[in-house]
Amino acid sequence: MIYGIYAFLAGLLIPYMARRFAKFMPATPAYALYRLIKPNKISAKVKFSTKYKQLKKKYLTRSLVYGFLMGILSLLSYFRLGEEHLIWYLFFIFILLLLAEIDFKMLLLPDILTIPLLITGFVFAAFIGTHISAEESACAAMAGYIIPVIATLMMLWRSIDAFGGGDIKLLSAIGAWLGLEGIIYTILLSCLLFGLYSIFRHQRVGAFGPSLSISAIIVLLWLY
Repeated sequence: MIYGIYAFLAGLLIPYMARRFAKFMPATPAYALYRLIKPNKISAKVKFSTKYKQLKKKYLTRSLVYGFLMGILSLLSYFRLGEEHLIWYLFFIFILLLLAEIDFKMLLLPDILTIPLLITGFVFAAFIGTHISAEESACAAMAGYIIPVIATLMMLWRSIDAFGGGDIKLLSAIGAWLGLEGIIYTILLSCLLFGLYSIFRHQRVGAFGPSLSISAIIVLLWLY
């Protein structure tokens, strides 16, 4: 239960953190962390404006949604993965949801999140290795990088943006966490989810990061 409470509180921060990234990205890691801790001050005129009040209400709703989502996912992770290494998996899920929100808002997956996610996944596999070994983590990370690059080269005749650089780095990070089998399932499921989203929204282009993040969470809870 305590993990569910902490996860709920962490989920509340996701829209706020994503909005902060949207304001100052791209940025150096040091400046990004500085602005997350100490954001720019908002003038009194803006605070009392109707537009700002509507924005606060909107973000409050999104914060509650992410809070409950993180809480539910923490409970599912507890029952599926156990308590011993739960904090690692909750970190993985939190960063994936944060990346999904950022990409949805600004079509950008910042290196300040994807690179540490990749490193942390390899460290987890190397020193804890509950599901995959360090060797498989490294191979899956490379596969997560190489597969979309090859797919993009094969699709250049249709679109030069089949996969963005951020998508490729995120896939590599997911591979480091989920292994070879997990990265294959994630790619297939994310393509299906993005296809359904495109049909629903009647658009052929959009942020692919949310589909990757949601797929990775589903595969984590299903495969392990």
